[in-house]
Amino acid sequence: MPYGSRLTAEMTRRLGRECLYVPSARLALYLALRRWCRPGARVLMSPVNDDVILFVVLAAGLRPVQAPVSVWDGNIDPAAVPESTWRNVDAVLTTNLYGVPDRVVELRRRCEQLGIPLFEDVAHAIGTRVAGQPIGTFGKAAAFSLSKHVAGMAGGFLAVEDTVTRRELERLRDELLVPGRLRGDIATTLRPLARSAVRGLRLVRPVWRTMRRLGLLERDTFRMELHPRRLADCARRAPSLSAYEPWVRVDLHGFRERHGALVRGQLKLRMDRLDGALARRSVGVSLLASTAWAGRALRERTAEDGPPPLFRVPLLVQDRDALLDRLVDHGMVCGYVYDPPLDDYAGAEFVEPSPDPSAARWFASHTLPVDPLLAHKVVRALTKERVRPASPEARHLRNPRRDRDVPQAPPAPCC
Repeated sequence: MPYGSRLTAEMTRRLGRECLYVPSARLALYLALRRWCRPGARVLMSPVNDDVILFVVLAAGLRPVQAPVSVWDGNIDPAAVPESTWRNVDAVLTTNLYGVPDRVVELRRRCEQLGIPLFEDVAHAIGTRVAGQPIGTFGKAAAFSLSKHVAGMAGGFLAVEDTVTRRELERLRDELLVPGRLRGDIATTLRPLARSAVRGLRLVRPVWRTMRRLGLLERDTFRMELHPRRLADCARRAPSLSAYEPWVRVDLHGFRERHGALVRGQLKLRMDRLDGALARRSVGVSLLASTAWAGRALRERTAEDGPPPLFRVPLLVQDRDALLDRLVDHGMVCGYVYDPPLDDYAGAEFVEPSPDPSAARWFASHTLPVDPLLAHKVVRALTKERVRPASPEARHLRNPRRDRDVPQAPPAPCC
């Protein structure tokens, strides 16, 4: 029986596309980039993104080109990308940040005109649709994660257009997998249960403070340490997943380990409950979209199409960094903060900077990613803290950064 066949069959049914199971979305994305992009190719992407994705692109031997983004959602703004950039990119990678869909119809049209592949990062967007079509079915390939909406802490899929391509990618996947271990499978299976227990017992604050004090978190700030000299040395070995593994494995050390039946069985049970989880997320999104902290784009989308089942709701707030620390006292650790943007984080040596970084800087520094399953709790906390909403319409584009004296909290998943 093919590896992960039961999980693959379920995802294929949902999407109507050929899928293959992988241990992580980051491995899925690496497979897609290696399959369709030659070494040295230039990939257009949003700078408001997980740094792990940057390192996956570098590991594939590619040049990340940072795009101008919408100040309302952090996704690529196709109309703001200069024509000179469009003429010189070899692929486009979406983000669907927090589950808010990219402008995939326009991006697909531009990619078709240019004859280049569109890749969809759908880690945040299982269940999101555009014009009645599932996100993940617009591009050449799409990388899905089961550690987000499914809360499995592992697993993912690569969705492609046809059976022949899927079989080719299965062979490449099997070459990159490393043997799993029973100990690792048990830890992967228990981790989601442990997180649920911490929440249920209201131990988020003491557990989080203790982990920070003991240095048990892999990141000291929103971004992992770059190690530029080591990173530059790796470029001579690219494309190579092994060379970049110290960066790609952060927060998920088993990202390329073959999962045993224990992990796959747990993930199948969680996927069977996915529709109910998506419905509960939509309810939370509806509540959060009605608040003063919701951006205009979120309110308009919710009003027009109904509340989407977002992974996180990007609220726009003043003094975001200080607020993150105060929210721990309310039992919430809000992660998935992608600040600063990747071009500010990595510099021109490793990425091509955006021609207009102002919108990305503003959005990254004012966004509070909120779990919609905690909507009521978050609204109570923000109200009690008297949090002021932020509006990009009032931002100072030429000096968009706020005071950096407030310590940054690491981007742990929201508890």
